[in-house]
Parts: sequence; C-alpha cells; structure tokens
Amino acid sequence: MTRLFAFASLVGKPITQDLTQDCLADMLRSFERKVSIEEIKRKVADHYNIRLSDMVGPKRTRCYARPRQVAMYLCKQLTSRSLPEIGRSFGGRDHTTIMHGVRRIGELRGKDAEIADDLELLRRALEG
Repeated sequence: MTRLFAFASLVGKPITQDLTQDCLADMLRSFERKVSIEEIKRKVADHYNIRLSDMVGPKRTRCYARPRQVAMYLCKQLTSRSLPEIGRSFGGRDHTTIMHGVRRIGELRGKDAEIADDLELLRRALEG
C-alpha cells in the first residue's frame, strides 16, 4: 500500500486499477505460476500423442518435428530460459535450431488455424 501511495503521489494521479497494475506489475508477475520446460514437453507430447523420447530424439519426420517446434515455441514464450538452455533440454540442440523452430511456429500460427488452436489450448493448460 505504501508503494502504491508513493507512486500515485509521485506521478500526481489518483489511484485507479490501471495505476495499481502499473505500479505493482513486477510484484504481480512474481506471483504468476511458473511453467517448466519439462512440463511443457510433457503436455505437448501428450497433446500430440507421441512419446517424450521421440520429441527430444533425433527423428526429423513431421509427426515429431512439428510438436517439437510447438514445444520450443511455448518454452520461449512461457519461460525465461535462454535459447541454449532450451536447446540442451531438447536433446542438445543448438540455439539456432530453437530459433528456427520458434520462428517457424510463429509464422504458422498466423496461417494455420489448427496450430493456432493447439497453441492456445496448450497455453491455457500450462498456465492453469
């Protein structure tokens, strides 16, 4: 409360919901549920009905590569992990592979309604 009152007097505005959210954004974020890379991989593997070992394995067929890229995209969006960290958790892949997967799913998200729906469904399931 002290922080909020101080912030309001500093900026010279009345206390509103928007001002409160601006002032306490960092505190509110720290209370949000943290999602792990492992949890994302498990949810994506379950959603696409593939084994977790196939998702992180070397197979490059579309039935494994697309879910892998979806999981990489969600890891980048929902965690604060670096690209090399994400790559290590996906079977030691290079950070540029993660960048490609994230970029590819980002492109497909706007063109492919099924991918967009999958991403939204998985995001909701992970963020609880």
